[in-house]
Amino acid sequence: MAKAQHNGFSNSFGVVMAAAGSAVGLGNIWRFPYICGQYGGGAFLLVYLIFVFFIGMTLLMCEFSIGRRTRRAPVKAYPALRGGGNGWKLIGVVGIVTCFMILSIYLVISGWTLNYFWESLTGSLFGDSGGFDTHFTGFAADSMRPVIFMLIFLLLGLVVILCGVKNGIESISKLLMPLLLVLVLVLCVRSLTLPGAIKGLDYLFHPDFGKLGPQGVLAALGQSLFSLSVGMGTMVVYGSYIPEKDNILKSCVWITVCDVAIAVLAGIAIFPAVFSCGLEPDKGAGLVYVVLPEVFHSFGFGTRLFAMLFFLLLSLAALTSAISLHETLTAFLCDCGMKRVPAAVLVAVLEGALAAAVAITFTGETPETAADRTFFDWMDYLTATVLPPVCALLTVLFFGWFMKKEDIVDELSNHGKLKIGWFGVYYKVLVRWVAPVALLLVLILGMMGYIK
Repeated sequence: MAKAQHNGFSNSFGVVMAAAGSAVGLGNIWRFPYICGQYGGGAFLLVYLIFVFFIGMTLLMCEFSIGRRTRRAPVKAYPALRGGGNGWKLIGVVGIVTCFMILSIYLVISGWTLNYFWESLTGSLFGDSGGFDTHFTGFAADSMRPVIFMLIFLLLGLVVILCGVKNGIESISKLLMPLLLVLVLVLCVRSLTLPGAIKGLDYLFHPDFGKLGPQGVLAALGQSLFSLSVGMGTMVVYGSYIPEKDNILKSCVWITVCDVAIAVLAGIAIFPAVFSCGLEPDKGAGLVYVVLPEVFHSFGFGTRLFAMLFFLLLSLAALTSAISLHETLTAFLCDCGMKRVPAAVLVAVLEGALAAAVAITFTGETPETAADRTFFDWMDYLTATVLPPVCALLTVLFFGWFMKKEDIVDELSNHGKLKIGWFGVYYKVLVRWVAPVALLLVLILGMMGYIK
């Protein structure tokens, strides 16, 4: 099979930083802490670690292998491995649709984060006498500000995409990922020096299985997919940029370690501070935009500084992930024959329009569409519960049952140069059976409402 030729990452470090940048995002710093808080802290963390290294990393390896083997975006990658046939395009199409919808919601939430960084910088975040809950509700309901900050965020990502894979995505990832690590460590140190911080660490690391339950286990499995950016075609595209000499398994391990480390460090930065202020850790999405501003406000000295650092951290994590989603859609259009610049701009225009429609949902001007759900609710349901598990399930089934085993072995061994004695059992057990069954459970039970 002839591979498509295009530019890619320059070395292994670039691969790990770019893919880790995609994986480390709102899922780690915004979503992980509050889900962890809902399901018993350390109990959820333990189950999550098992799933992310065995199920999530398996999906990551599958997508990387498919991408590098074909050097194509998802829609053309799957048929290329089966000698053509339009039916196989469906897997890639599901991934592209998933990516397109996720990016629109991602841009809205990232716009909120960018606004909070600006308000922390100017001090206006702490000047609302109505409280932080009222402050967030008022901001989200504004018909202009969320859209403006969303567009600013979108333009930042577009600039990176226009600079290309090496000079744009790889370069910015090499800069932002170490900076992100420094910021989260600074916040960890500050959080751990607060009185009563040990209660937060105990909550995070002491397993309370009474709060976990079946729903918590399923949520941990879903989070393991969400946080690694699998199930949306992104890692197929990034896999197509991996150099031939790189060890795919080694890269997958490092990316997963980075992803987990940032998630755990985010928990260390958040929970001790929350407990120190006598607040509850299971406040859902409001943990970041309502509870944490209250925590920072209680600091007294350094209130604005640490709030600014946190929302800068969250904004940078969101940016690296949004870039990967934008690049996936751009690569798809390039595979269809478009030039890179017009493709990237077209994606920005379409995403900006859809994200604006999602943002105004909170103004109260958008009516409920069906089944008592607004447009945002339906988008969130499809992108969090349905489409990623469907795409991930189709991918792992393709990889385990339809892609030629000799092609997989050839790709993972770098054409026979690497020893992969581990592959036999891994392929027969995890890839062919455990991962598909787990993904099917996530999909069915998620649609039944057992995963939230």
